[in-house]
Amino acid sequence: MSEPRSDIEELSVLWASAERNNDAATLDKLLAEDFTAVGPLGFVLTRVQWLDRYREAAFVNEQFEWTINGVRSYGDSAVVIGIQNQTAAYRGHPSSGQFRVTQIMIRRDGRWQLAGLHLSPIAQPEAPAE
Repeated sequence: MSEPRSDIEELSVLWASAERNNDAATLDKLLAEDFTAVGPLGFVLTRVQWLDRYREAAFVNEQFEWTINGVRSYGDSAVVIGIQNQTAAYRGHPSSGQFRVTQIMIRRDGRWQLAGLHLSPIAQPEAPAE
């Protein structure tokens, strides 16, 4: 049996690959039944809504990079923090950016699943007023 951290990181990398490839079938296997995502503008998507973006080709990634910055595990749950860079469009409208992502993972029935995501835009600090 591999170390839990390796399993967690492997799930994170599999998720990124599925996102990069607009692969709803793989995401369907990776997401927990009660998966919820908070998008970069504060909107909330259910598991079905997240998957339907790809099933309907409404959301298309042209470029997607994922870097894991940290992993913390707590028994059957874990938190992964990373940076996502993407060039994408939602229904033809640009949806590109650099985001700090928090992944919430759970171990259920002996396997790790992605239970939630929270994306926040990475903004540059404002220049000091003169």
